[in-house]
Parts: sequence; structure tokens; C-alpha cells
Amino acid sequence: MTHDLDIDLAPVVAEQPDPVLFATVSGAHLYGFPSRDSDVDLRGVHLLPTEALVGLREPEETRSRMWERDGVEMDLVTHDLRKFVRLMLRRNGYVLEQLLSPLVVHTTDAHAELVALAPAALTSHHAHHYRGFATTQWRLFEKTSELKPLLYTFRVLLTGIHLMRSGEVQAHLPTLIGQLGAPAYLPDLIAAKVEREHGAADVAQARVQDDVERLHVVLDEAQAASVLPDALADTTYDALHHLVVRARLQG
Repeated sequence: MTHDLDIDLAPVVAEQPDPVLFATVSGAHLYGFPSRDSDVDLRGVHLLPTEALVGLREPEETRSRMWERDGVEMDLVTHDLRKFVRLMLRRNGYVLEQLLSPLVVHTTDAHAELVALAPAALTSHHAHHYRGFATTQWRLFEKTSELKPLLYTFRVLLTGIHLMRSGEVQAHLPTLIGQLGAPAYLPDLIAAKVEREHGAADVAQARVQDDVERLHVVLDEAQAASVLPDALADTTYDALHHLVVRARLQG
């Protein structure tokens, strides 16, 4: 459960207009570097009724809302089950991190089934997701000099490397530092991020750029050597398909 949060998130789930199959905490709390004033990123899956998908109106497949609750800024995003599974099939590491987050607010049997199927949905091509995400965050750091996108850059590169080597989705940066021999200054950057959500990064840019470029090479090498499959097995696709159909028909 969300041991580092003082807010009860169960009522947020209960307020949703359609059944929620799972809800977890993502973002900085999952990644291991929340600030004192970080918002709470709640992510999950809702289940639209069948009539919402077969009529003329476009279904509300993604719901997004930001608001303040008990003095904490909340950021809620949920996808309908079918859309979420389609995102999984697009080799989207981000949704897998949400699915496998240990910070579970709400769970169901369908969530447990998705978690069980997640390892079979991993391919070596998930490296592209982490490579692209790192590039986007690095450009943001170059533009703003803020610590947050720099930490995101290192986090996603290390997550991608770990995934290619082990087949495990691990999004918690302090854990990754211990496992992967990451730059020695990362714990200090994490400690600085705790104090200020949008603080500047007190680093020598040339040094961190060298480390980021080195980790890109390591990710390339880890992908080339990975034992993860090149493509999803038909049996995995079929199992996910049947899960979506069964959950929908059961309502």
C-alpha cells in the first residue's frame, strides 16, 4: 500500500463512475524520489459498460482529472480495460509500470490476471520506449536545468537496462542504483529533489551528459544481448483478448 502517503486514496476509487479494476500510485512516489510537495499520480483501469462501446457515441476510454484533496494535489488517469491492454501490446513500458506498481490502492481478480500475463507481454523492443522517454526528458533538462527531468532521464535508462537484462520491470530509482552501478552522485540528487519539486540541478552538465550517453550505449548493448523475445506470442495475445472479453461480459 502507499506507505509514504498520509492520504486515504480508497474513496477516490469509490467515487469513479464505472468499476475500477485496479488503481496504483505511479510517478515520483513509485520512482523513489517524491518531493514534500509532489502531487499523487493515481493510475488505473476502469471498465466501461458494453453499451458504451456498441452505440453511436464515442466511448470515454481515458479519464483524466487533476484536483486538490486534503491539501494534496491529485492527478488521476484511468483507461478502459480494452485501451489499457492495447497500450500494453504497443510495448509501452509506462503502462506496465503502472500495472506492476507495488503501491496498490485497489485490486481485483482482473488486475491479478493482468499482472500474471505481464511478463509474457515483454519484448526486447521495450527498450525503444525507454530510449525515447530518456531522450525527451534529457531535452527538457537541457531546456530547464531542473533536477526532475534529469532524474527521470537516469531512471528510465536504468529501468530499461534492468528490464533488458533481467526481464523485470523495476521503476524504483534507489533500488536500480544499488543494482546497476549507476553514477555515484544520484543519491545526492534524489535527496535534493525531496526538498524542492522544481529545483535546479546542481551538477556539471558535461559530466551528467557523459553519463547519460554512456547509459544509452549500455541500454543498446543490453537490448542486443537480451533474452527477451522479439515479438509477443500468439498465446499471450489470445489470453489478453479473452481476459478483456470475459471482464466486459461479466460487467
